[in-house]
Amino acid sequence: MLRIKRYLKPYLGFALAMVLLMFLQATVDLNLPNLMSDLVNVGIQQGGISEAAPRAIPANGLRLMTFFMNEEDRALAESSYQLASAETMDAAAWKEFQSMWPGAAKQPAWQRDDALDGAALQKLDGAFGRSAYAMASLLRSLARTDTFGVEAAGAADVQTRSMDMGQLASLLPMLEQLPAEAVQQAIEEAAATPESMQSQTAAVFVKGFYLQLGADTDAIQTDYIFRTGGKMLVLALLLAVCAVSVGFCGSRMGAGVARDLRRDIFARVTSFTNNEFDRFGTASLITRSTNDVMQIQGFVTMGLRTMCYAPIIGVGGAFMALRKSSSMSWIIVLAVVIILCLIGTVGALLMPRFKLMQKLVDKLNLVSRENLSGMMVIRAFATQQFEEERFDKTNRDLTAVNLFGSRVMATMMPVMMLVMNGVSLLIVWVGGHQIANATMQVGDMMAFIQYTMQIIMSFLMISMMFVMAPRASVSAGRIADVLESESSVRDAAQPQKLPRPVQGVVEFRDVSFRYEGADENVLEHVSFTARPGQTTAFIGSTGSGKSTLINLIPRFYDVTEGSVLLDGMDVRTLSQHELREAIGYVPQKGVLFSGDINSNLRYGDADASPETLREAAETAQAAEFIDELPEGFATAISQGGTNVSGGQRQRLSIARALVKKAPVYLFDDTFSALDFKTDAALRKALKRYTSNATVLIVAQRVSTIMYAEQIVVLDEGRVAGIGTHKELLQTCPTYREIAESQLSKEELA
Repeated sequence: MLRIKRYLKPYLGFALAMVLLMFLQATVDLNLPNLMSDLVNVGIQQGGISEAAPRAIPANGLRLMTFFMNEEDRALAESSYQLASAETMDAAAWKEFQSMWPGAAKQPAWQRDDALDGAALQKLDGAFGRSAYAMASLLRSLARTDTFGVEAAGAADVQTRSMDMGQLASLLPMLEQLPAEAVQQAIEEAAATPESMQSQTAAVFVKGFYLQLGADTDAIQTDYIFRTGGKMLVLALLLAVCAVSVGFCGSRMGAGVARDLRRDIFARVTSFTNNEFDRFGTASLITRSTNDVMQIQGFVTMGLRTMCYAPIIGVGGAFMALRKSSSMSWIIVLAVVIILCLIGTVGALLMPRFKLMQKLVDKLNLVSRENLSGMMVIRAFATQQFEEERFDKTNRDLTAVNLFGSRVMATMMPVMMLVMNGVSLLIVWVGGHQIANATMQVGDMMAFIQYTMQIIMSFLMISMMFVMAPRASVSAGRIADVLESESSVRDAAQPQKLPRPVQGVVEFRDVSFRYEGADENVLEHVSFTARPGQTTAFIGSTGSGKSTLINLIPRFYDVTEGSVLLDGMDVRTLSQHELREAIGYVPQKGVLFSGDINSNLRYGDADASPETLREAAETAQAAEFIDELPEGFATAISQGGTNVSGGQRQRLSIARALVKKAPVYLFDDTFSALDFKTDAALRKALKRYTSNATVLIVAQRVSTIMYAEQIVVLDEGRVAGIGTHKELLQTCPTYREIAESQLSKEELA
């Protein structure tokens, strides 16, 4: 992936937005279990009472609570409350106080100071929480020893939702007779108790005080549940918005990177010479620009999101879980160790397979392409069964690798679920004992389970990277190989310009050429000059280097030794674009593009007039069959020109080159698919059309080139003779042998 990291730079804004959104999403995700814990602990178990220090408290209740406080806490409590009465409050405030606390009219009550800030309230809650837990602890101890009889036993059940605080306050005179050491021991024990247990115990006392003052505790509970539930709903909606936004940013990045990769791969491939095509292979290049790019797109879309989000939620989940209960941290460690072992095993099993998979996709693409392009040959030789078996073997190899990966992942998922469920059961078992020992609350245990599941899910998401990352890494390497591959034919640093107008004089000056990786030259010391207004033809046995020689002129290859010149300038000093603008090229195999006849002919000149198209078609002897078509020049051409015959395809290819009206024309054995009558008519018309151009023709038939002004005979890459037809019959045995094998004595004469 590092080799193509530059493609991520244009989308750093989306990446940054995605990271920020993921932090927000993780924050929301981590706070939802906390709110759920509060809903259970406070909303259900504590009746909606979230404060340990009551907002209003009867006078005997305040005296009872301060009895179980140390000096510092007692001073804080006494200074934080003021007597609520008609004498100490104005009429409106007293009326409002009585509406909230109807029982205050029958007994003295104290009101908490509304001016207290957050820090002061937190200290006050701590003081009342410790006092409540100390009182409950001492009462339970007295109940076990039956110190005060039935009254103490009844008052000791601090989990009762309707505790009679009046009955409890009546025990104060007896509690004051207890040894100071016993009370102090209870206070010290409370100070060492977790704050959550202090708050839960204090909430029971606060509810009792509120009932004693006639408050509607059911309304308090309902209000808390609705408020907390509303917060959870808002956070859930925010979580959905974040998830959608992160998905959008990831998809935008993935689609953009894929688009840029496809664009650059296509641009790079179009600059390749045949050397690069031979090295990579057409089937592999197709796979790299499709399947490999899709792997990168999937990784950028989902992989980067997972790689960022999983650590955030994992670390955050561990921090929040430890806040709920540090005593069960060993369960998280155990779960993480098991998951890491599973991930390591899966990675070791899948990594080699994923590296092999893309090569198998290449091979399957190659077999499919060969079968589709060679269908007629396969049918002609009745080898359908062989090709089916060949395809089936390749397909089975790829399927086996895919199935192995799928089976490993299919096995991993239930194992992961088993681990998750097992961890949940372990937390319930350990947490249940802690709840029974009053060291943990039910809501905290439920939140701990959720945080542990988030931690496990983060590792599960990381494990998914072992599926995506290896394939994406292999694909990135294959794409980078294409993008980093330099064409063997490159423009000069400062290309020169052809003189205007271009004359079209082509000269080979002691040219030798060897294919990349070959041991011997294909062409050796070839020299000749082709001039405007003349036809220069090349003939020789198969493999003599005729097509190779033609391909050196437009720089499909560069010469190994010597030089090719156009109007006296070495073609290597010219830009490829300017050089090829001066050449009309017709390949050995006629290639047409999907569209219609008009669009194919205008490939030579996009601005060509209809008259120019017709003139070129008539010269190429294509106008006759075009006019017979129902739609004429607007007739649709299928991909590769498969809906026209080989001869028609060849003539349309010639017409396309003639539309260009170039100073140099290259015909690479383009008349082989034509009958003798059409061949003769085309050569005659071509002579008139190209009267001022340089024409170079590769041919196998002597009849096609016998009237050329210059014939170059090639034999095993060397020039065996140069001259006219008559001259070569006298001076070149190689040409004479070819001519005598094709023509009768009368035709030779």
